Amino acid sequence: MENEVCSQAEEALSAPARQEEKKKRFGGGKNPFKGGKKKKWLLIALAVVVLAAAVLRGCGGKSAAPQTTYTEEQAAYRAISQVLSGSGTLAPANSYTVTTLLQGEILTAGFEEGDTVEKDTVLYEIDSSDSSTNVEKAELSLNQAQRSYESALESKYLTAKTSGTVSGLQVSVGDQVSAGQTLATIRDSSTLSLKVHFPADDAAGFYVGQGATVTLDGSFETLSGFISAISGSDEVLTGNRIVRQVTIQVANGGALTSTQSATASVNGVGSSDSGTLQYKSESVLTAPSSGEVAAINVSEGGYASKGQTVLTLGGDTIDNQVQSASENVRNAEISLENTQNQMDDYTITSPIAGTIVDKQYKAGDKVESGKTLCTIYDLSYLEMTLNIDELDISLVEVGQKVQITADAVEGRSYEGVITKVSVAGTTTGGTTSYPVTIRIDETDGLLPGMNVDAEIIVAAADNALAIPGGAVERGNKVLITTSSPSAADALADTAPEGYVYVQVETGISDDDYIEILSGLKEGDTVAYIPAQAQYSDIYSMMMGGPMVTTSEAGGPPDGGGPGGGPGGGPQG
Repeated sequence: MENEVCSQAEEALSAPARQEEKKKRFGGGKNPFKGGKKKKWLLIALAVVVLAAAVLRGCGGKSAAPQTTYTEEQAAYRAISQVLSGSGTLAPANSYTVTTLLQGEILTAGFEEGDTVEKDTVLYEIDSSDSSTNVEKAELSLNQAQRSYESALESKYLTAKTSGTVSGLQVSVGDQVSAGQTLATIRDSSTLSLKVHFPADDAAGFYVGQGATVTLDGSFETLSGFISAISGSDEVLTGNRIVRQVTIQVANGGALTSTQSATASVNGVGSSDSGTLQYKSESVLTAPSSGEVAAINVSEGGYASKGQTVLTLGGDTIDNQVQSASENVRNAEISLENTQNQMDDYTITSPIAGTIVDKQYKAGDKVESGKTLCTIYDLSYLEMTLNIDELDISLVEVGQKVQITADAVEGRSYEGVITKVSVAGTTTGGTTSYPVTIRIDETDGLLPGMNVDAEIIVAAADNALAIPGGAVERGNKVLITTSSPSAADALADTAPEGYVYVQVETGISDDDYIEILSGLKEGDTVAYIPAQAQYSDIYSMMMGGPMVTTSEAGGPPDGGGPGGGPGGGPQG
């Protein structure tokens, strides 16, 4: 058991070195440790190493004296691109699953998978014979509800059946009335008519509009009028007199009433009998149901046009009837609308323009409600989502170009553009990432569902003075040889023999190199300890052995240096 624990501890100590070696062998890839993440990873690695070293000491491990070598490289001008990268899955610009809310037999389905359709193209027609009957029933129900509502309104708002003057008003506001009670009379007395008989032979020669003279009984006053109607059939009066009825209209100066009798003559021919003058029109308003007079809309002696409200009745019974009738009309309207909408649902159209990628039903099939009929993709462009770390999201903005590659399409890259940077992040393991939407317009060879890699160039310098990223230590210090041109600006910090520290200002960086804005010159030779060598130094210290540092250029041992002694330390 003890041997197994010791073996696992040795493997833990050597793992970082093996990982670094693997990175070199397989091309490295993108450095996932940026900024704060890198520090966290180093602290975790150091903790693992310390724990493993302690275990090894307990296992009787022997100390060794490894030699950590400096790697030297001259500062030189090169192109640097700061790139954010990731992978994702392509999705169509828009997609739609066509379903049905109805059931029935599919009558037509005139399209196939792979077809391109426009928006509102008819895809399916489902048998709607049952629904047509339901629409007719809903229309009948609405008509009945409307008639009931109109009848309820007539019980509340009493209107004039003819135009005329209101007379004989028998109620006041607030009076209680009962069904059938006479409330008022509306009379048009501007003209009166007289119906009398003339000999048939004479009447046959009369015509409508012909002048006539009316003589009032009692006063023998004569009035001028005209024939407004002539009967087309003969009548027989007492004494076998054959006559025809003639209607004569006269103007009312205001004194004539419907109780006045009179005779008439036309072209010297007198009427065979007398008749009673009649008003042009007269109607009586009666209460259709019990209630209370809520308002008098036309007062006594006022003129009311046909259809105008003369009296308004109120009361709980009448008001409830009107309200109930109104609600019944609205319910019937909603029912009809729903039924008509269902008719529209029997014809299913394409909600978007796109390509049919899946067809589940064909003509003749029976379909149930809620079933998926087909799927449509809008392939006018493709989209993907790239999750960007919280440390890098500030570098990303809408409109940036993105380089897209796919394993399924070898030897070709595509250009995308960022269309959306979401502020709704997702936190996992203490790290938050934000989804960024990328649009690809040129999609030849690409299909939805393909896995692709994306690179966003957030900064670039075509001719930057650069050194390896590992050469920049905490506090932006760089170790250079004493023969370097910039050694004249050396800091007072203690450095290994043959080297000095200088202060630098950094710019953009990629996976391997970092831009130097100031502090170094072309030709300066920088020195640094590769990551693998740093792991060996830590191993040596934890095992209790001496730390010996030598330069690849043959420098002597030293107790300091990058990542280890005075003035040094891991890059932060």
